[in-house]
Amino acid sequence: MMGLKLIDLSQEIFQGMSVFPMHQPTFIMVNMTHEENMKLTGSKTLGFSARNLLISEHGGTHCDAVWEYNPKGATIDKMPMEYFWGSAICIDLSHIPASRYIESKDLEQAVRKSGQEIMKGDIVLLYTGHHDRNFGTDKWQTEYTGLSYAAAKWLAKQGVVNIGVDAPAIDHPDDLDFSGHLVCGEYHISNTENLCNLDQIVNKRFLYIGLPLKIRDGSGSPIRAVALVEE
Repeated sequence: MMGLKLIDLSQEIFQGMSVFPMHQPTFIMVNMTHEENMKLTGSKTLGFSARNLLISEHGGTHCDAVWEYNPKGATIDKMPMEYFWGSAICIDLSHIPASRYIESKDLEQAVRKSGQEIMKGDIVLLYTGHHDRNFGTDKWQTEYTGLSYAAAKWLAKQGVVNIGVDAPAIDHPDDLDFSGHLVCGEYHISNTENLCNLDQIVNKRFLYIGLPLKIRDGSGSPIRAVALVEE
């Protein structure tokens, strides 16, 4: 692993974390304390403690199954693993204001400026700067840019299998057609939301890993997303 650096792209999971309005809020409950466990087992030397999580399949940093937005698509446990790990690039769209959509020309310019190219099977992460500017504020769930239908389709036509973003959704919050998800459903690809630290990998090619839990019939899954980059 010499010459490689691991960058964490995942948000923290905690009770009270910001969750997209339609999804289950996160609750963390104590299942058993060390002391309670020692009483139950009779052990005088060691107790075990654990907590219970109540969390949406779309809570925090997560990836979507095609089935979430296309009833004929695959659930998370049946999607190809290559959609969740592999060669990736991150492009800089941080100059685009929340007042407008990301368009195809923005993507083309960003890819060109990155010095990279999109190859079939790539994972593409969109650095909008939203997490850096607005995480933990009232603007987090309401004021961010997102893909237009044409822009999302442009990515899909390049052969992208997973579109990631440092915002609550790949869609613009004003877009009630949910264009990014609509295109993902049409092309049977995934998307990953609530990423962070994309400023550390912008304009680079790297190995991305964001594996979902193997949830039977899952509509998505929380993930621990990371990037392996050359130092």
